[in-house]
Amino acid sequence: MPFQNRVTPFGDIVIAPQRGIFTGNRGIIHDPATKTLLNRRWSSKAWLICTLEYKDRRRAVMSGRSWTELFFLDEAVALAAGHRPCFVCRREAANRFREFWGSAREEQRPSATAIDTVLHHERLERGHKRLHLISAPLASLPDGAMVALAGSAFTLRAGRAYRWTYKGYASPETLRHAEGLLTPPSTLLVLSSGYRPVFHPSINAGSS
Repeated sequence: MPFQNRVTPFGDIVIAPQRGIFTGNRGIIHDPATKTLLNRRWSSKAWLICTLEYKDRRRAVMSGRSWTELFFLDEAVALAAGHRPCFVCRREAANRFREFWGSAREEQRPSATAIDTVLHHERLERGHKRLHLISAPLASLPDGAMVALAGSAFTLRAGRAYRWTYKGYASPETLRHAEGLLTPPSTLLVLSSGYRPVFHPSINAGSS
C-alpha cells in the first residue's frame, strides 16, 4: 500500500501507485508511529528535489524524524510544485539551477536560503498552491514549464503539451491556451535561461 507521499504538479501530496524518478522533502511533516502525514504540508521553506539513490544509503520511508520522503513523477513536476534541486545529493544540478537563477535575476551566486525565500512566496497563496498568469504565448514557454487547464496539468516540451497522470505522461497534444502557470515565475526564468529538467521516460514514449 503506497503512503501519502506522492506530489502532484499542483503541490498536493496524495496516495498513488506511481513513485516516479525523484524523491525530495519539505522538512518533517509526518508521524513516524503511524507513517501518516500531519496537518501541515511543510515545515521548512527548503523544498528539495533529491535522487532516489545516494551513496548506497537506505531509508525506511516515513520511519524516522529526519525528513519526510516525498516522490515526484519527474523534475518538471517537482519544479512546478515549488521544489528546487538539493545541494547535497544533486550538487551539480543545484549549482546549474543557481547559476541560471543568478543570471536571469542579475544576482551574483544567490544563497539557497535566498532562493527558497523567493520560491516560498511564489508557490503559495493563503497556504495553497499559487497559479500564475501566463504572460507569453504557450509556444514560447521553455521545455519543462507546466501549465493548468480544466483541472489537468501539462508539461510543455518542444512545442507540445503532455498531460500529467499518476502513471506517467499521456500522448502529446497541442494546447491553444491554458488557465495559468503552475511553475513558479522565478523557476520559469531558470528554465528559459537554459536549465534542463530531467523528464520521466513516458514523455519520450508519448512522442514516438
